[in-house]
Amino acid sequence: MHNLLIDIDGVSVGHATDLHIATGVTAVVFDEPVVASVSVLGGAPGGRDTDALDPRMTYGCVDALVLSGGSVYGLDATGGVLDGLREAGRGLTFGTVRVPVVAQAILFDLMNGGNKDWGSTSPYHRMGREAFAAASREPFPLGTVGAGTGATTANLKGGLGSTSAETSAGHRVAALVAVNALGSAIVGEGPHFWAAPFERDEEFGGLGYPAAFRPSDTAMLVKGMEPSATTIGIVVTDAILTKAEAHRLSILGHDGLVRAIHPAHFPSDGDTVFAAATGRKAVSSPLEFMEICHLGMATMARAVARGVHAATALPQPGAKPDWSERFGKD
Repeated sequence: MHNLLIDIDGVSVGHATDLHIATGVTAVVFDEPVVASVSVLGGAPGGRDTDALDPRMTYGCVDALVLSGGSVYGLDATGGVLDGLREAGRGLTFGTVRVPVVAQAILFDLMNGGNKDWGSTSPYHRMGREAFAAASREPFPLGTVGAGTGATTANLKGGLGSTSAETSAGHRVAALVAVNALGSAIVGEGPHFWAAPFERDEEFGGLGYPAAFRPSDTAMLVKGMEPSATTIGIVVTDAILTKAEAHRLSILGHDGLVRAIHPAHFPSDGDTVFAAATGRKAVSSPLEFMEICHLGMATMARAVARGVHAATALPQPGAKPDWSERFGKD
């Protein structure tokens, strides 16, 4: 176990990172089509083919999921992933035509100081192709990478986080998230993470909660009026789930956001969580499924804190500090 999304068999992860533009793309590619669904609880979401993952809709399997910066420009990233999948012979067959199925969520990172003057064509199609080509089962870095490259929070640099866990019945559950929240992942102005009760093996500092809470710790702390928001993530399990059960798992992923970000789901956030099931291991009881959902919540909360803890500040002037810069690596 690497404490990453790749701990789920049949899942590969790839990133494209551009520090000059201060943005990036993350592609999660499945060995074969997997059951998937999504929940959107932020007030200002952006995505591609998310409606198809509603449990009421006909088809519920995907070949890949994409997380990207760039706001609406970032939606081009799916095109690059689709090209890679088609060339690999993936997708639904209609006569002699292959049509891969890919869903995507985007975050707004257009005001982080990066050079967004990219000319007549946005870079995201290219970056989507690069992220697909880079997808592997090798351990990958966290923080300022992929979709988390340009991410920020209310008071710190945001980033890409990932964690994994295993249920008592042996089902694996893992999360991956790009933390670009209006709210804060830390308690007040201190180093402690809201996700502290869920931490394992000091994966984000092992500091626990502060000895006491002040009223200012739970006051509203947001970036301000800038619309640089949206936390987007994915929960994956190796269990056999229906599309409706995957939808429920995606909702529990949002519970993880609520436990790790204060506050989450604002009107200017576009918080979106996908859930996917690779179908490698049967679920024998409702209790087993509930434990999978519980770990969906817990791994997502941990992934948020881990992404912020691992982030490094952008090289642009006036960039938000990272956690280590502000509080020290020790």
